[in-house]
Amino acid sequence: MIGLTEIAPTGTTMEDKTTMKAKILEIKRFAVHDGKGIRTTVFFKGCPLHCLWCHNPESISFTPEIAYYEQKCLHCMECVSVCPTGAHQNSEGRHLYDRNAACTHCARCAKACLGQALIYYGKSMTVEELLPVLLSDKDFYNTTGGGVTLSGGECLMFPDFCAVLLQRLKEHGIHTAVDTCGFVPREALNAVIPYTDIFLYDVKAIREEVHIACTGQSNRLILENLRYLDSQKKNIEIRIPYVPGHNDTEMPAIAAFLATLTQVSGIRILPYHNFASTKYTALDIPCTMPKERPDILAIREAEHFFQGLPLIQR
Repeated sequence: MIGLTEIAPTGTTMEDKTTMKAKILEIKRFAVHDGKGIRTTVFFKGCPLHCLWCHNPESISFTPEIAYYEQKCLHCMECVSVCPTGAHQNSEGRHLYDRNAACTHCARCAKACLGQALIYYGKSMTVEELLPVLLSDKDFYNTTGGGVTLSGGECLMFPDFCAVLLQRLKEHGIHTAVDTCGFVPREALNAVIPYTDIFLYDVKAIREEVHIACTGQSNRLILENLRYLDSQKKNIEIRIPYVPGHNDTEMPAIAAFLATLTQVSGIRILPYHNFASTKYTALDIPCTMPKERPDILAIREAEHFFQGLPLIQR
């Protein structure tokens, strides 16, 4: 896992660090669910967890990907004309895409696509390229108490990049948030702690076997890092996905664990949805999303365990 992080070598200057690149999935302006106020959220590509219910499967892989939404295809064949490797073919007026054997993810097809049926995920950007975009809505941040949120995938797989970006944002007086799954090296947290106003922290399970079954990884490091952030007196908002048949029985244990912390300013229970299943088809990867979704009664029952804690009502 540590080998996936983009950590600048010892002796790297600030100028060198601002030319580092990270793979960016999306820049979402006017976001209202990623921290307080109106925000811009930067989604990084690549995640160390493989949650069964992931609603952003395009964020899992660290390598660039092209999603093909066949239902949006206009059959204009612009992609065929610009593809240098023949990954896109015109077969009797039908568009065929060979993503495995021929595609080099050069993104020419996505740029040429008239119907937005082809989407490129994983653009490499520097801090200096990102910063003007993030600062363009500063007036909205100031008016609403918003700011910029770094998310993913897992943004802290690029710790030095995030640290420099957050530092530059703080120099401009921007409120900053880091949305993290917590499955990152301690060094990654230390890199961004000085420049982060609030951590939006995922807690999916307390029992290790449940967490492994749901995400493919142990939660020991995640819980240790959460305790560490709490000890550093950092403002923390907890986010708990509620997925029937998978982690729904974890709510009492999660509530008991959170009751031992002192810096949690809010807790959100996020009802699972499976609206993203078409993304798996577009990426040509197996869909692992559970079919069952929680009803409002189940969510209310889950909220009962968090009485006395700063639960944020939806």
